[in-house]
Amino acid sequence: MKRTKIKDLLNTTDFGQEINVQGWVRTFRNNQFIAINDGSTINNLQAVVDFTNTDEAILKRVTTGAAVSVTGDLVESLGKGQRVELKVKNLEILGDSDPEKYPLQPKKHSLEFLREIAHLRFRTTTFNAIFKIRHALAFAVHQFFNEKGFVYMHTPIITGSDAEGAGEMFRVSTIDFDNVPRNEDGTVNYKEDFFGKSTNLTVSGQLEGELAAMAFGEIYTFGPTFRAENSNTTRHLAEFWMIEPEMAFFDIHDNMDLAEELLKYLIRYALDHCGEELEFLKSRLMEEEKQKPQAERSEMDLLAKLNFCLENDFERITYTEAIKILKSSKPNQKKQFKYLIDEWGADLQSEHERFLVEKHFKKPVILTDYPADIKSFYMRQNEPDELGRKTVAAMDILFPGIGEIVGGSQREERLEKLEQRMHDMHIPVEEMSWFLDTRRFGSAPHAGFGLGFERLVLFVTGMTNIRDVIAFPRTPKNAEF
Repeated sequence: MKRTKIKDLLNTTDFGQEINVQGWVRTFRNNQFIAINDGSTINNLQAVVDFTNTDEAILKRVTTGAAVSVTGDLVESLGKGQRVELKVKNLEILGDSDPEKYPLQPKKHSLEFLREIAHLRFRTTTFNAIFKIRHALAFAVHQFFNEKGFVYMHTPIITGSDAEGAGEMFRVSTIDFDNVPRNEDGTVNYKEDFFGKSTNLTVSGQLEGELAAMAFGEIYTFGPTFRAENSNTTRHLAEFWMIEPEMAFFDIHDNMDLAEELLKYLIRYALDHCGEELEFLKSRLMEEEKQKPQAERSEMDLLAKLNFCLENDFERITYTEAIKILKSSKPNQKKQFKYLIDEWGADLQSEHERFLVEKHFKKPVILTDYPADIKSFYMRQNEPDELGRKTVAAMDILFPGIGEIVGGSQREERLEKLEQRMHDMHIPVEEMSWFLDTRRFGSAPHAGFGLGFERLVLFVTGMTNIRDVIAFPRTPKNAEF
């Protein structure tokens, strides 16, 4: 008999049919009621066993985590908590689970504990919900850009360039560490390496994306990126996924419009397609909030927070305006910020970004025109302001609870200005000749941005640690599985 998914059964009114369900045991009560989950939904199906007519040896093997195949009649449930249940005719154990050793017992487990057994945490309702939402968001990303006629590009994972100029990259090499080939001056001879040069894992597909945008007009990448940043915060990963569109003939305003439209599209998609999962996570978060002091509790529940982003036009202000607001703000005046704002040019921290969004404007914020000194070489240089301060046409989108979720800019399309900036920032112009060709041959205004996918999933699910929204987190001193 063909297996039926539990998701398809829970809302049916077609009672009396004989069906087969296969899944894993969540609980087994009174030697009679089996809660089965097959991963198709966060909800379980109750199967009712006639224990007086079932082999006791089989019943003893119905333990939490065991895989079972159950055949029986689907009937309307008389008990509370479910509409349908399965009256079991045949029960088969497909895979045993030793209750003495299986770590996921039917009780509430902490997220810290579940991170230690990340290979099993998918089996919990919380992580079923998180990764269903992650899947839906990934699908919606492709759907959004496909509907707009963008071309999906696969940019290289192994690269010889540092797109951000940050230097925090993972080296890719086949050199024998016990016998490193060296030049006469003692430096490593990379000509002996696999690629004949120094190579790294990519931090961004942007530079290669720009090449494609100068042919296709509008492209996007969606792939893994890597940062060798020794950070153990709840917002950093060494391996994460980035969505990076690049658009020819776009200026900074077009860029902001597209980013806002994309974020609203993705949030709307999650609300429309992951209602059960979001409702579950909302309730879970509300329970967690009860443990916190009143002052630390969120003003909005998860669904209210998501709708808050849909219902408000994002506030657009310049970095200079933001500095004025922050400088005169109560937390800054009373020295409550960890990093006090005292002068123009300061790099904004998460606490500043969240203050602007959550306290001052009470809506998502797009910050533009940052000081050139704290931004990347490829960003378009603005005319100096009345005080002679140099800024670039950069934009960051700030969200409640999370701070920066999107970073982007209009790109510097003028060859001379880009080359000068690269010289000033000690970026090897000769090695980047391929990138500069886009400015030599048919240069045009263009713009793009990066959306950190895990930060998006973090926001939509309401989780607080980025390690809980990626299947196998890669962080300092941690590369399990």
